[in-house]
Amino acid sequence: MKVVFFGTPQFAVPTLEKLLNHSDFEVLGIVTQPDKCRGRGNKLTPSPVKSVALAHNLTVWQPQRIKKDVATLIKLKEIEADVFVVIAYGQILSQEILDIPKLACVNVHGSILPEYRGAAPIQWCLHNGATETGITTMLMDAGMDTGAVLLEAKTAIGLLDNSQELAEKLASMGADLLVETLIKLQNQEIKPIPQDETRATYAPLIKKENYRLDWSKSAIDLHNKIRGFYPNCVATFRNQTLKITATVPLDSNYWNQLPDSFQKLKNKLPDLSSLSGNPGEIVSIVKGIGAIVQTGVGLLLLQEVQLAGKRPQSGWDFVNGSRLTVGEMLVDS
Repeated sequence: MKVVFFGTPQFAVPTLEKLLNHSDFEVLGIVTQPDKCRGRGNKLTPSPVKSVALAHNLTVWQPQRIKKDVATLIKLKEIEADVFVVIAYGQILSQEILDIPKLACVNVHGSILPEYRGAAPIQWCLHNGATETGITTMLMDAGMDTGAVLLEAKTAIGLLDNSQELAEKLASMGADLLVETLIKLQNQEIKPIPQDETRATYAPLIKKENYRLDWSKSAIDLHNKIRGFYPNCVATFRNQTLKITATVPLDSNYWNQLPDSFQKLKNKLPDLSSLSGNPGEIVSIVKGIGAIVQTGVGLLLLQEVQLAGKRPQSGWDFVNGSRLTVGEMLVDS
């Protein structure tokens, strides 16, 4: 099967590599977003997908606006691909493009559709406290993730999973599911199923203001936001920006979901439950573990943080390095 691959971020890489290493597929070329300036040096850098493509000497197209790029459209028509595979490409494909491949345009999406259509399904499902998610393959149409479903695969979400960890897991699942989908689609072994519009939910692009932490929210809501929008959630500490990258909600409802390494905290639960303070206040420091913050409802352990200009550090290293004391405050950034 002759394939053109559309994708940009690391999430798409495992599927591209799976296709490149599979004898049933020939990747004719890739379409990815233009190089962007990244890092402290603001150096022009290729996308992760482009880096893989160059390592395999693949043809690469990087149109600024693919729907308007006549030269790219002509090339895509000339190579006569059987299928276009699209994973987190970053641009909307026109009906003209969707009609080019002989068989279909197939998308790999990081949720169980029709839930979490849009640009950031993994982040928003964590933010909303979902306990299950998955991967869906679908036939593309002109809508935003509205095409008929081909196959899906589900996975449980752990209480401490963050968006990066979950994305890596789903990317691997997506690679396997895409191969199965293409083979079954070619052999006419799949019946596409229209999505139920009444169940549709959306996962929009994340904005800078989404990263701010409101300490009047509950511990579990803050925890879900921090792991969903990892590693970018921020508070203000001693008039400086503090990224909070990992937390643990200290509530007996969640103890059975925590690893054994948190047994020390479990033993302290009776003492911790009597603590109280204002939202954002450090109400306790557990030796060897870290600081505990009062929220609008419940307590939250700071498991990992990152001071401005510094590397991420454990909650206990933060306590020691900052000489943190009970009664200090974290406030909305």
